[in-house]
Amino acid sequence: MDPVIWSKLPQELLEHILCFLPLKTFLSLRSTCKHFNSLVFSPTFITKHSSGSGSGLCSFLLLSHQQFYSHFPLYDTIIGSWRDLALPFSLFPPFGSSQFNLISSSNGLLCFALPSCCSFLVCNMLAKSSRVIELPFFPFSFELLTLVSTPKGYKIFTLCTKFSSNQAFVYDSVVHSWTEHDGYQPLLFENFHQEGAFHDGSLCFTTPEPFSVVCFDLGTGKWGNLNVEMPRELTFVRLVSGVSDRKKLYMLGGIGSNGISRSMRLWELKEGKEWEEMERLPELMCRKFVSVCYHNYEHVYCFWHRGMICVCCHTWPEILYYKVERRSWHWLPKCPWLPDKWSCGFRWFSFVPQLHALA
Repeated sequence: MDPVIWSKLPQELLEHILCFLPLKTFLSLRSTCKHFNSLVFSPTFITKHSSGSGSGLCSFLLLSHQQFYSHFPLYDTIIGSWRDLALPFSLFPPFGSSQFNLISSSNGLLCFALPSCCSFLVCNMLAKSSRVIELPFFPFSFELLTLVSTPKGYKIFTLCTKFSSNQAFVYDSVVHSWTEHDGYQPLLFENFHQEGAFHDGSLCFTTPEPFSVVCFDLGTGKWGNLNVEMPRELTFVRLVSGVSDRKKLYMLGGIGSNGISRSMRLWELKEGKEWEEMERLPELMCRKFVSVCYHNYEHVYCFWHRGMICVCCHTWPEILYYKVERRSWHWLPKCPWLPDKWSCGFRWFSFVPQLHALA
């Protein structure tokens, strides 16, 4: 540890050594010198660290609830334990931390709505970077907002309900601007908690009955239909795409009649031509799930998280999830910090911290 030797060490070799440090250890070194702090924003170092010590193995399910004002409970899906994430209010604008809502997540980025500032905030809590995005106009009533990571940044999709015909708006972080596109008729607001499923360059949504799948191409801004026959006797449907393999599209749905689900099944889109049934939810688990949502499926939403399809209900604090590789269903244990009297407002997100996901 002779300082003379270390001072003469080539910069690229020093960075190579540092990239093998555990992420938590490296972040604690940022305050020791300006060079170490600047490495967080170095594309070369980020690439090395991501493939070095396994920093990408951190994987959490994040719970957002209006009663958790200054922190988020996290469930570590790697070691199976609960943690706590304090909100870094330094990333928020001066008047934005008084009122905010977490509305979407993607690739280590979190997107908040800041009503008091008439804007959105996209931030990377690990890299301590953030960006305030002004709304296209005010008042701006939005639905189905979805944050999508791209190779060069990210895009934000949302439908605006101000217009009778509804309009689609897309924000591109590369050019820092919004573009306006045609909306879709009929309205897609059957579920207020479900985001679009990103599949093969498009965001996919389901329409109210009669159920079908429509796609919005993020590149061209055009709408299209997925011309694939839907399973019969559907009571509700939700779409999920694997983040690691966006060529795959899954569909979860209830089977029954008159709005009552007798079973829940999972399908996979095969070659864009047909829905192939993968699994059925065991009967006892199905009974529990339909009872906690009271057959009110507008509160049900799904998302992908590290090889798992997570099924959630806005009125229930637990997560039902399916492990794709193991082909097995499980319940996530209830967060120990939740009081029993909290009966609604539970919003779950996939949170996989990454240094290179810059806001």
